[in-house]
Amino acid sequence: MDTDWDSVLQFVADPLDMEYTEKVGGHPDRITTLQVPTPPQSHDGSPVVDDAAEGNTMVSVSTTFFPGAQHLAIPPDTILLSSDSVFFYVHSHLLLAASENNFRGLLPASPPSSKDQDPVIPVPDNSTVLNIVLHTVYDMSCAHYSPSFASLVTAVNRLPVYGIRPKTRIAPSTPLYSILLSHAPLYPLELYAVAASYDLYDLAVSTSSHLLSFPLATLTDEMAEHIGPVYLKRLFFLHFGRSDALKRVLLPPPHPHAPTPFCDFTEQKKLTRAWALASAYLAWDARPDLSTSTMESALRPLAEHLTCDQCQQALRDRIKNLIVQWSVVKRTI
Repeated sequence: MDTDWDSVLQFVADPLDMEYTEKVGGHPDRITTLQVPTPPQSHDGSPVVDDAAEGNTMVSVSTTFFPGAQHLAIPPDTILLSSDSVFFYVHSHLLLAASENNFRGLLPASPPSSKDQDPVIPVPDNSTVLNIVLHTVYDMSCAHYSPSFASLVTAVNRLPVYGIRPKTRIAPSTPLYSILLSHAPLYPLELYAVAASYDLYDLAVSTSSHLLSFPLATLTDEMAEHIGPVYLKRLFFLHFGRSDALKRVLLPPPHPHAPTPFCDFTEQKKLTRAWALASAYLAWDARPDLSTSTMESALRPLAEHLTCDQCQQALRDRIKNLIVQWSVVKRTI
């Protein structure tokens, strides 16, 4: 009985020991170690197998475009190898349909004749940029990779190199448009320049509202050349148009009321003069991004110096009308 318990407890003595002994060729001291591979993080672009100590080959494969990915009913027939040695398994007919130059001349016009061996085609771009380009071709979002804005811009600039027209691939209904627009609050001028350089009107319009606070005097010659004359003129007209509109809606004073024994037209001129001073203060700066809260904070204190209830009501009505007028002024190019 004790012998049976000893045979069981020997496995409990060291529960973390994952090694077991095999007798091979009469040598009981040889030990074979079991190794369990660690799965890659879900956000990693490409898992890397690194076991150089035992002479194994390191292979990096895209976590989206891998051999078993079911993007289409048919399996991929082409392998693209990025400059940093990441493999992308893709469908050649999709790339050829999206490209006007056979994907920079890298793809043959007809599919590979051998069904047993897929062609490996080296691509001059790194895996981050190539990943964005391929997601664009497949009309899929790459947002889960959280690519940087610089990588997105590089990928957009590389689209024409592969014969892909950005104007057809970056539209309001496409994933690439959405992820680019998400960077507008942080990189409005850079994104506007990208949209302008490829005549992406919808993207430029949506981005231009984030440029209302941008000081046009700081625009460099290089950036102005990158934007181009057409979209640069539209940006200037947006700023000038809103500044002129602000002065126009500020000009009329509160509407006077019928004279009363306590407040005649002479008394009401005090409100007109106060309004003129306050509106001149706002119009002097005339920023295109002037907020309605700034307007209210500058004009509402005028009521503190009014003793007439009708004058106070006229001031409130005028401020309310001013805010409505300013809020409907066009905020985009």
